Amino acid sequence: MSAGFAPRAEPPPSELSGIARAAAIVGLGNVVSRLLGMAREIVKADLFGATGQVSAFEVAAIVPTMLYDLIVGGLVSSALVPVFSDYAAPERRDELWRLVSTLVGLVVGVLTILVLLVEVFAPQVTWLVSGGLKPESLALATALLRLTAPAVIFLNLSGILAGLLYALKRFSLPAFTAAIFNGAIVVVALLLAGRIGIRSLAVGLLAGAAFQVLLQLPGLRRTRLSFAFNWRHPALRRIGLLYVPIVLGLVVDIISRTLSYNLASRTGDASISLMRYATTLTQFPLGLVATAVSVAILPTLSRQAADLDARRGRDDFIGTLAHGLRLVLILIIPATVGLFVLAQPIVRLIFEHGDFLSTDTATTVVVLRLYLLGVIWAAIDQPLIFAFYARKDTWSPAIVGVVGVGFYLVTALGPTLVRPMQLSDLVLANVVQLTSHALIMLYLLKRGMGGLGGHAVGMTAIKSGLASAGLAAGAMGGLWGMAAIGAPNGLVGEIALVAAPGGVGLIAYVALIALLDVPEARMLFAAVKTRLWLPRTKEASETGE
Repeated sequence: MSAGFAPRAEPPPSELSGIARAAAIVGLGNVVSRLLGMAREIVKADLFGATGQVSAFEVAAIVPTMLYDLIVGGLVSSALVPVFSDYAAPERRDELWRLVSTLVGLVVGVLTILVLLVEVFAPQVTWLVSGGLKPESLALATALLRLTAPAVIFLNLSGILAGLLYALKRFSLPAFTAAIFNGAIVVVALLLAGRIGIRSLAVGLLAGAAFQVLLQLPGLRRTRLSFAFNWRHPALRRIGLLYVPIVLGLVVDIISRTLSYNLASRTGDASISLMRYATTLTQFPLGLVATAVSVAILPTLSRQAADLDARRGRDDFIGTLAHGLRLVLILIIPATVGLFVLAQPIVRLIFEHGDFLSTDTATTVVVLRLYLLGVIWAAIDQPLIFAFYARKDTWSPAIVGVVGVGFYLVTALGPTLVRPMQLSDLVLANVVQLTSHALIMLYLLKRGMGGLGGHAVGMTAIKSGLASAGLAAGAMGGLWGMAAIGAPNGLVGEIALVAAPGGVGLIAYVALIALLDVPEARMLFAAVKTRLWLPRTKEASETGE
């Protein structure tokens, strides 16, 4: 290092190691969740294909999800973890228990009324979300919604408990709530599909939501939650103030998703199901990488945000965020490139069996590759949003969300001026929405805190992109090689068409990213060596990697 050069501040090695451990736990939970989510989609595709009845189930599933996002889901990272973290110190735990008890009572009361309303007005709700479906599919969606509606209560209770446990830095149990949710759907569908058909998915969804709550109860053993309410707890007002702008953004997001489903239902009865199959594959790397890192850095960012007025505090905050973004980039870029190159064999391997046809595979591949154009932007957007939440700034992401929906509507509806709407229009509109949101968030970060200059985020993206080009070349070479020698028939051949090119691409990426000397890559390699009980390098030990 040249004399006189002062590097930008980074969090101490122990803090980075804690974030890495938390990210590993959350990441493991996301791996299990995504694998079970993939199993859920495989079972769904095998049993029911890409059909109108699957689209009907997706409508019945999206309504509880949107209500969860509106009431508690949007609060977990934006308000609950930051506010709960303020009360997480041992001397303030009694206040924390009273706050959580009050919040649980309030949410359960509101949700009970809301579920009753959904049950009564289910036909109107399903028409609003998917009015373009055929009458029989719309009637089925209504019946399924009446089965899934009570899941709203369990989903929101699970969200509150997850926020509490994350604030206490107890990551293990909440990290696996999504996994048990997906697992329940798989098990119930396999057990009951022969008897009750598509309704088995709705019953599984309800069971999975309930199991999310049960899973987290052991983590509350040393807490003192009660049925006592303190409606005047000062933190309730803080949560409410943080929630107001979130509501704006969430309402806009719900309108966007509702419009997306409604428009998709008008491009074909199977369109919603095809979108779902494709987004399941894109959500796998997003959950594994972006969500895991974002959740892991949020408590640290929330604590560092208290000292933003001091230069050291600001540098620590930006350093933690930059560290998270670099971790995201070296993982999400190769994952996106690999998924793009191997889209066809992956979709064929995972979905093309049972009632899922080769024509469904071809359409899903096109939709998937279009969605992948926005995945990298979506991945870096998550840590940026969490950074604003940690600063108790929930207005900025909400307003940017409104702008993003505007971009979506213009892109989706613009082509209808000259031709009928196509499913690809909606997918590309989503890509534009994700990209614009991330770019605006980066601009706001630069304007408000000076940006990420000096933290090598851009250089990390370039190096990861170069290494990913090697991955793409290796994977395509592997595909050509498999075509030349001829892959075995059946399941073994389908696995080989994914595993062999994917393995070649992975080896190429690891070799190139190591050659390009990315610090976060060294940290991950050291973590892998530790898990495999291999000797660590002296450099890794000294840096805390």
